[in-house]
Amino acid sequence: MPDNTRPVYTGQVVTLGIESLVLPNGVPLQLEIVRHPGGAAVVAINPQQEVCLLRQYRHAAGGWLRELPAGKLEPEEAPLSTARRELAEEAGLAAEDWQKLGECLTTPGFCDETIHLYLARDLASVPAQPGEHELIEVYWLPLATALEQVFNGEIHDAKTMLGLLLADRAINP
Repeated sequence: MPDNTRPVYTGQVVTLGIESLVLPNGVPLQLEIVRHPGGAAVVAINPQQEVCLLRQYRHAAGGWLRELPAGKLEPEEAPLSTARRELAEEAGLAAEDWQKLGECLTTPGFCDETIHLYLARDLASVPAQPGEHELIEVYWLPLATALEQVFNGEIHDAKTMLGLLLADRAINP
């Protein structure tokens, strides 16, 4: 934690602190800030232009979400390594062709989490190894259908929405 932080909570995934700062306009302020190590998400596309999605139970979101394979960066782990690991663990896939799509801040008003987004192609099956706390169903959907679900609100997970849109732009410039 930065020196200007009063720790409030340290957990397995996040830390919460009250940070004292001075805004660029000179106004002093205290903010509740969540520090998160960041994550990586993967848009895995097969030769039929289908995307691998997960139906995953997310208590904080109120139930089941449709998401890309994704997970938290481990200490000293590069984002691409996280993407490779999560694709294998959650979806049972490995990829030969990787392309960085971009990165996004998830909730910059109170959290520093950055998610790195990747496109993965030239896929092969590997044994899936989801964590015991993960309820995951893997399914494939044509990319065009997944994009329709972004626009009609069926898919509303931010990293998934952005990842699908960036992947479509990368595949169909």
